[in-house]
Order: sequence, then structure tokens, then C-alpha cells
Amino acid sequence: MGAAGSKLEKALGDQFPEGERYFGLENFGNTCYCNSVLQALYFCVPFREQLLEYYSSNKSFTDAEENLLTCLADLFTQITSQKKKTGVIAPKRFVQRLKKQNEIFRSYMHQDAHEFLNYLLNELVDILEKESRAVKSDLESSSSSEQIPNGLNTSHTNGHIKEPLVTWVHKNFQGILTNETRCLRCETVTARDETFLDLSIDIEQNSSITSCLKNFSSTETLNAEDKFFCDKCCSLQEAQKRMKIKKPPQILVIHLKRFKYIEQLGRYKKLSYRVVFPLELKLTNTVEDTDAEYSLFAVVVHVGSGPNHGHYVSLVKSHNHWLFFDDENVEMIDESAVQTFFGSAQEYSSNTDHGYILFYERVDVGSAS
Repeated sequence: MGAAGSKLEKALGDQFPEGERYFGLENFGNTCYCNSVLQALYFCVPFREQLLEYYSSNKSFTDAEENLLTCLADLFTQITSQKKKTGVIAPKRFVQRLKKQNEIFRSYMHQDAHEFLNYLLNELVDILEKESRAVKSDLESSSSSEQIPNGLNTSHTNGHIKEPLVTWVHKNFQGILTNETRCLRCETVTARDETFLDLSIDIEQNSSITSCLKNFSSTETLNAEDKFFCDKCCSLQEAQKRMKIKKPPQILVIHLKRFKYIEQLGRYKKLSYRVVFPLELKLTNTVEDTDAEYSLFAVVVHVGSGPNHGHYVSLVKSHNHWLFFDDENVEMIDESAVQTFFGSAQEYSSNTDHGYILFYERVDVGSAS
């Protein structure tokens, strides 16, 4: 392992980024699903920086307060504060906490990396929201004793406490989708907004992320049993429905639905379809006319022919270099190697390494204007 580390240092040479650390993560039996996602999140720089900032301002963690957020912050701090530039770290505390908190991840069976990412981000949001509410109620209870002479309270609870809290996890990953339904009788458009932390998209053979996103936003006609209840017509009507991105997130996480339930087989099957994901992505299915532009910085790859077994690795872009993380091992790869993870053009292929979760960071194109 030390040899692999020194090999990476030799490969980067003088180009080794100042202050950066490239550490593999030890696998505890079946924790590659966790390691691959943690590496992608670690190299999501805005997220990492905000997590480290959170850690430094909340250093007085006691064991009683330990949760997934403190364990993750502790792990990231451990990596950044290493004296060596490369090596291996055991994310033992984090994995123990994860298993303690959620029985899904307790077994030694193959786990789903997307399920883990989803659970982790939602759990971090819950912890931050609880902390914020606790701080708010402390402030309110202290200010409630400070009464203004005419009996009015200084704390502005009305209206404010109901507002959804926007945490730094939201600021990085949250986008807004709008679901537009147009009644074909009266032409009234009903729009419903919903937030997302990642987009799960259906895939097709020999396609691209751009075409899959277009399908995600394509117009669907609601008729027969699927008719829409129009409030204006006060009855069920035929309608057209489509999903658009109202607010693109800073970090766009795209989950390719590679595991599909096949009725005839009575089980899930892995779709090894070739889906091209570009290094630079333009989001065109947004409500605003301007395209949102993104740059790829991490890919979680599923290795294996089926959904119930296999392995996860990750590809990460750091300071214009691409790195390959496979549990304890870290090596440099050429940018052109990324395309070997698009998938297979044929149904049966010896290549079983397929891009599963894509991480894109928004590029501010017109920020100068």
C-alpha cells in the first residue's frame, strides 16, 4: 500500500497539488459502496470545505452527540490533516455509526451505493435542521424573558419558523423540479414544485446523458385511466404533463437506473447499456431559457454483471488530474479512460464496469457579465 502511494506521488511528481491528500479507504468486508461515495463527496470541494468549517466550529463533540455528520466531519478532517500525501485510512467510526443507525447497511450482503448516498445526504440535512431548530428555540426562550413594555415579544416566531431551513447541504445539492400539467380542454396549466438532491433517470441502449435527460422532461399524455382532475373544469380531463428543472443545483448528481425489475424473471437485472456521459454537460431542460453548464468531477462505478453482487469504485477529478479509487488503492488514470465506463454496446460483454452515479459541478459561465 505504501508502494502504491509512493507510485502515485512519483506519477504526479512536481504536479502534486499543494495541500491535497489522496487516501484510499479500508474495506470492512462489503463497504466498497460506502467508500466509493465517500471519495466522490470528499472531492466535491465546496461540500468538503463547508463540512470542515462545520467541524472546526463544533469541535466540542462529546460521544453523546456523535452522529453521522460528526463521524463524516471527523473522517474528512483526519484525511486533510495527514502528514503524508498518500496512504490508507480506515473509516471505522463512520461505518460503525452507519450500521448502528440503519439496519439496511448491517448485513454483509451487497449494498446499493445510490441508496447509501441518498440516505446519507437526507440524514445530514435532518441533523443540521434539528441543530438549527434547537439553536432557534434557545434564542427564543432567552428572548422571551426580555419583554417590551407593551407586552409584545421580541422574537419573531410568526411566519419565520415555518420557513423551510436551507442548510449548506441544500445549498450544494438541492435543485427544484416543476411538474407542469396542462388540461387539454381548458388549457389551464397547473404547476407543482418539488425539491431534489439527485436525479434518477431511466436509461436506453446506446444513448447519452443529454438524451436521457430529454426523455426525463418529455411530454406525457394523461388519458384513459390516467386522466387528470382539472380544478377549473371540476372534472377528469385528458392532459399533458412534463417535468422541467426550475432551479438547477450547484452540484448535480445523476443516478443512472441500471437495475431494472424484469417481470418475466421475477427479479432485478443489471442494464449494461452504453450511456455516454460528457465531461462538460449543458442542461437544456430548464425553465429558464439559459442553459446551465456543468463539469464532471466524480463517477461512482458499479463493477459486476448483476444487481446483487459486484463491487464499487470511483473516478475523481482533482486539480485537473483524474484518479481511480478502489478501496485502499489509488492510482492516476488518463482522462480518456473515463469513456471506458460508459457501458457496453452489446448485451453480453466482458466489460462490466459501468458508470452508475455521476457528480457534476456547476460552472459559472456568465458570472462576469
